[in-house]
Amino acid sequence: MLKMKLKGSCAILLAILAVGALASALAMAYAFRGGLSARSTPSRLEAVLARHVRQWAMPSHERARSNPIRASEEAIAEARSHFADHCALCHANDGSGETKTGRSLYPRAPDMRLPATQDLSDGELFWIIENGIPLSGMPAWSELGSEQESWKLVHFIRRLPKLSRQELLEMEALNPRGPEEWREREDEERFLRGDDQAEPGPRDDDQGRRLDHTIHH
Repeated sequence: MLKMKLKGSCAILLAILAVGALASALAMAYAFRGGLSARSTPSRLEAVLARHVRQWAMPSHERARSNPIRASEEAIAEARSHFADHCALCHANDGSGETKTGRSLYPRAPDMRLPATQDLSDGELFWIIENGIPLSGMPAWSELGSEQESWKLVHFIRRLPKLSRQELLEMEALNPRGPEEWREREDEERFLRGDDQAEPGPRDDDQGRRLDHTIHH
């Protein structure tokens, strides 16, 4: 009886592996047929496989973890600032993923306001932040910050579907800026302070008189 159960379990395992191998082969064939380019949109099959692989790669005890950080306004504010400075380049301030960088990734940066992200457990979100997602643009942040920061980000991700206009404006001020944007911002600030007003130069008639004087002497 035990041998029959073991054989049955082995058969199921082999069947799962076979289906996975077949699906992977089909996905690779599809990808190579159309050429490999990050500009293309992942197929439905690729999206399903990616979700399953992520699920299998995540230990069950990690998925079941609870957020040890209280969802205080202070914690969410800290995470909001961190998100604006480190994450918004790909995910956008509102979590929509509608940025030039986010739309250029393969797969595209997800809209984290939607159930596909919001239905994940706190432990799943924490795991993804800490460990990243292989073969995507999502890096592992475990070496770049503390676990507390990641748990606070989990709270902020829960906040994304209901961000206020004021919160978005505050985040815009914290977004990283390129050299050209900084110059434009500095020029605007100088203009508002009145620092960029040109020094009054010599009038045209004065210049004319000086030039005439130079010619005749």
